[in-house]
Formats: sequence, C-alpha cells, structure tokens
Amino acid sequence: MAQIDAVIAGVRVGDNSPVRLMGVVNVSPESFYKGSVKASEGELIRTVEAFLKSNTDFLDIGGRSTAPYLETDVPLEVELERVVWAVKLVRDVFGDKIPISVDTTRSRVAEEALRAGANIINDVSGLREDPRMATVARDYGAPLIVVARVPSYKRGVSPIDQVIEAVKDSLSRAVDSGVDEKAIVVDPGIGFNRFQELPWYVWDSMVLAELEKMRALGRPILVGVSRKSFIGEITGRRDPAERLYGSLAATAIAVYNGAHIVRTHDPAETLDVVKVASFIRRLKSQYTSW
Repeated sequence: MAQIDAVIAGVRVGDNSPVRLMGVVNVSPESFYKGSVKASEGELIRTVEAFLKSNTDFLDIGGRSTAPYLETDVPLEVELERVVWAVKLVRDVFGDKIPISVDTTRSRVAEEALRAGANIINDVSGLREDPRMATVARDYGAPLIVVARVPSYKRGVSPIDQVIEAVKDSLSRAVDSGVDEKAIVVDPGIGFNRFQELPWYVWDSMVLAELEKMRALGRPILVGVSRKSFIGEITGRRDPAERLYGSLAATAIAVYNGAHIVRTHDPAETLDVVKVASFIRRLKSQYTSW
C-alpha cells in the first residue's frame, strides 16, 4: 500500500514522520471535560505554554461543545466571539509557534477564525452541517479535517467499513468544492456515531481495532479518544477527569493501528505513549520476516 505523506499547515504528517500531537483547548464552559475549559487569558496562555513544552504540534480551539449526547448548543454569535478571542490571544502571545485548528461546524466561525490567525478547519460534521464550509477551506487554502459521520446503521457491515464510506462521501464533497485533497486529514469520528443497533462503546472499540483499514483512503488519519465516554463505559469511570489512563491505553491502540495525529487534552502524558506505540508499529512494518 502506498505511503501516506502530507504537509498540514507547515507540519509534515504521515508514515515517515513522528506521530503528531494536537492539543485541545476549549473556551466553551459546556464542554464535557471541564478540565479542558480555559475561561481567562492567563489560563489559556499557561495551557499553550505547557503544550509547547510537551512538543505539541497543533492546537485545536473549540468554542462550542459538539458532544452528541449533550444538549449544550450555543448561538453562532457566542461561539464566534469565544473562538476569535482565543485565536487572537494565542497569535498575539505566541506568534506562529504553533498551527491552530478551529473546531467548528459553522462556516462563518471558521472563516473569522482563519482571518484571526487560525490555519486549519476541523469540521466534526464531515461537511454535512454547513454546505459553505468546504468553500471557505478552498478560498483560504486551509487544510481540512473531515470527521466520519455515519448517517444510518447498516446491518451486516462492519463499523470501520461504514466509517470509510462516510469519509469517502465527505472527501467527495470537499474535492467537488475545490479543496485540494492533499490538504485533507480524515478522522474516524470516535464518540460521534451512535445507533440503537450497537452500543456506542462497542462501535468505537471496533473502529479502533480495525483503524488500519482507513489507510485505503490515502490520507493522514487523526484520532481523538481523549477522555471520551466509551472509555468511561468500559472502565466504569463516569467522570471524564478520571479517564486519563483509559485514554492513554486507547491512544496506544490507535497509534499502533495507524493514527498519524492524536488529538488529546493531555499532550504531556500522551507524548511517551505515542513514541512507544509508533516505534513498535514501525518495527512491525520493517520486520515482516526473519
């Protein structure tokens, strides 16, 4: 299978590069993990400083909770104000030291964030919520992260194959709108696909177990498992603050099975996990016979 290699906002990502860390910063008090919420300038600055010390490669800023099981929506104007404030502050304090991804499904928020200094659009709707999102990515030349949003459960089809089908649809939407396919990253959507036919924690676990199949898409793979509810269900840890160790275990599995970027609330704790899992993954591919 062909090697996966890309340059995303100036950072080389793929099979021949280190697994990259994307640090999560939420400026939305509604977010499911309160430890990720940064409500003041001082909190945000200290967090980014710590992320940079932990070799974080990207910063992902979100101003609106997208957890599918929470009723936490906020008006466009609120999300816009939060995100632009955070992006401008990071740029004013840290300059271009770290590329910024904006986590939003609203094209206006994405556009204003890019104008304020963001580099990447992370659309967890897979371009299904706002048809203008791909156009904004094209017009600004911004790399685009598309998240698998499986529209309905297909009995007899494995979760990973349903994820791949959903991502193919999102890729088509992006390319048809003029987005450069080489600037697209794919995400299996851990935590976002929930169906009555299969418990979500089983779905998410099965996707991670067969993540390597996503290589067929030919794009870098980003995975976000950090402190998510499937970990809480497996471990019995209802409070996201208690899910660090489960997150690290899931991260190791994701990296071993092919993730090129890991989105995490805890870059410092995740860094060595990623190094070990990616080292073993490389050995697996290099030493196929003795």
